[in-house]
Amino acid sequence: MDRRDALARVALLMGGTVIGADFFLSSCSSPAKPAARADEKGAPEQSLLSMDQVHLLDEVGETILPATQTPGAKAAHVGRFMAVMVRDCYVPADQKTFLNGLAQLDKDCQKQHGQGFLACDPAQRTAFLTALDKEQKAFTAHQRADDPAHYFRMIKELTLLGYFTSEVGATKALRYLPVPGRYDGNVPYKKGDRAWATT
Repeated sequence: MDRRDALARVALLMGGTVIGADFFLSSCSSPAKPAARADEKGAPEQSLLSMDQVHLLDEVGETILPATQTPGAKAAHVGRFMAVMVRDCYVPADQKTFLNGLAQLDKDCQKQHGQGFLACDPAQRTAFLTALDKEQKAFTAHQRADDPAHYFRMIKELTLLGYFTSEVGATKALRYLPVPGRYDGNVPYKKGDRAWATT
């Protein structure tokens, strides 16, 4: 199974709640644009996002899923993943929401802490994103059908999706069995066990 198939299955498992799910489930294709390739610095070519924005997304992702006993979101290159997903799987309206929101995130952090997100220490980053997450939850709870999604919800969804479908997330954060045996619907579970990446 290739990565695209895996992503489509994750979208189905999430109940199709991923922003841009219509494009996501139709193989994330953007017919007007060529297939993504990485340049010598690892940035996706023809990206909607600059390398600075990709770096910012890596740091935001790392704050959401920090490295502990397992690697964090930055090790899975979630910034590059988000750049490709936003370009290939989001409709123009959602792309605009995402890009404007990313700029707003840094502006709001500047207002709150007197410096941009990248200049903040880990405690400031965590406090800022925790408040932003409360804001997006309140927004989503009262969202009308024609309202755009909150940009931070998009970032969180793509961070989780990018991390848990990456090699790092599947093999280090989850339990991975490359060649599964028979199906067993009653596997013993101990509290604290990692979830399975394969079934």
